Amino acid sequence: MTLDLPNSPSPHDLWEMDRAHSLHPWTNFGSFEKEGSLVIARGEGCYLWDAEGRRYLDAVGGMWCTNIGLGRRDMAQAIADQVERLAFANSFVDVTNEPSARLSAKLAALAPGDLNRVHLTTGGSTAVDTAVRMVWYYQSCMGRPEKTDIVARDHSYHGSTYLTQSVGKRPGDRVAEFRYKEDGIHHLTPPNPYRRPEGMSEAAFCDFLVAEFEALIARVGADRIGGFIAEPIQASGGVIVPPEGYLRRMGEVCRRHDILFIADEVVTAFGRLGHWFASEAEFGVVPDMITCAKGLTSGYLPLGALIFSDRIWEAMAAKGERWFTTGFTYSGHPVSCAAALKSIEIIESEGLLENAAVVGDYFLDRLKGLEGLPLVGQVRGRRLMVCVENVASKLTKEPLPDGVNESKRISDAAEAMGLMVRPIGHLNVMSPPLTITKGQVDFVVETLGRAIGKVTDELVREGHRIG
Repeated sequence: MTLDLPNSPSPHDLWEMDRAHSLHPWTNFGSFEKEGSLVIARGEGCYLWDAEGRRYLDAVGGMWCTNIGLGRRDMAQAIADQVERLAFANSFVDVTNEPSARLSAKLAALAPGDLNRVHLTTGGSTAVDTAVRMVWYYQSCMGRPEKTDIVARDHSYHGSTYLTQSVGKRPGDRVAEFRYKEDGIHHLTPPNPYRRPEGMSEAAFCDFLVAEFEALIARVGADRIGGFIAEPIQASGGVIVPPEGYLRRMGEVCRRHDILFIADEVVTAFGRLGHWFASEAEFGVVPDMITCAKGLTSGYLPLGALIFSDRIWEAMAAKGERWFTTGFTYSGHPVSCAAALKSIEIIESEGLLENAAVVGDYFLDRLKGLEGLPLVGQVRGRRLMVCVENVASKLTKEPLPDGVNESKRISDAAEAMGLMVRPIGHLNVMSPPLTITKGQVDFVVETLGRAIGKVTDELVREGHRIG
C-alpha cells in the first residue's frame, strides 16, 4: 500500500522534503543528513504503515501515548463534531467552554484524594513547567517565599522547556550547546534496584534512598526546599520501577517538611499500568499534584493537565487578591478537550484498563523469557511499560561501549521484521496501545528475540565479548 491521495508527493519526495527542511526533536545531525527519516503514512489499532506500504506493529505506542489505538472513526467523529460546534475559545481569566469544563470535572473525579483542581496545558512539558512554578507560588502564598528549591532524581525526564529540562537529568539530554538552570535544583540517586550497590538488599537500598533525601533536606534546609518531583516509574530514564514502599516513604518525608510532592504521570496515567493514575493505585501515595498528557487524548491531539489539591487552591486563592499569571493560548482548547473526553469514554466502555492489566502481566511474563539471551541483562517494567536492558556481561552488568549502539541496531533489525521498539541508550523500550492482544504480544516477544539474536551474532563476529 502506498500513498494514493490525488497529486500527493511520492514516498521519496516526502523523504527528501523532510530531510531538506525539518528539524526533528532530538535530531542527530550526522545520521539525519545521511539517512533522513522513516515516513509514516497511516495507522490502525496497534499497526503503522510507512509511505512504501510496509506494515509494523508499533510496540512503542507512538511515544507512550496511543492508548486507545490509531485510526478510530469514533474519535475522528468526536473531534470533527467539536470543530464544527466550536473550534476555538480562549480560557483566560473568566472564559471557558463546555469540553474544558467537563474534562476538568472528569479529571477531578478520577484523580486520587483531594486533587480536585485542574489547570489545562498544551502537553507534558508545559504541565510540569506549571507545576514547578505552582510550587513557588504556593510556598510564597504560605509565607515561605524562600522555599523554592526543587528536588528530582538522576535519570529523570520531565520535559523539554528550559525549566523542565533543567529539572530532569536523563543521560544524553544535557548538551554543551544549551544552558540549564542549576541553582535551586537538586538531584537524588535514581531508585533503580538493578543498579543498586552489590550486596545491598532491595529493602536496604530503599532505606538508603529515603535517608539520602532526608540528608539533602538537612543540608540544604527544609525552609528552602519547596517541592519534590518523581515519575512513579522513570520512563525515558530507563523504565525504572522503584523498590517496594519507596514512593510512599518519600511522600511521608515530604509531608513532614511541608514539601509539595509532584507525581509526573505524563506516561503512567490513563491505563499504562492498568489504572487511571498510578501514584495511589499502584504505589500507595497520594501526591499534592499530578501532571499528565500523552494518554489523556491517546495522542490524537496535544493536551496536558496539572491536577492539584484543594489545599493548594485554597492557599493561592486566600483573600481573593492574587492573580495566577501563567497559561497558554491553547489551554482548555475545546477540540483537544473533546478528544480527551472521548478517549476516556473509550477506555471506560471497552474495559481497556482491565485489558492493560491482564495482557500487560502476560507481556512482562513473556518478555522475561528473553533474559536467557546472552545480551540481555534484565527485562523490567510494569504491565504495558517495559524495557530490555542490554549488557556486555550479565555478571558485572557492564554495558557495551556507547559507540556500539546495540539497542539501535536491535530496533533496526526488529523494524526490518515488522516490529517497532524504541532504542534509548542501552535499552529497548516498549509501551504498546492498551488494545494489544496476547497474540500481538507473542509476535512482539518472538520478533524482538530474533532481532536480539541477530545483533548478538554480529557483535560476536566483530570481536565483542557477550554473556
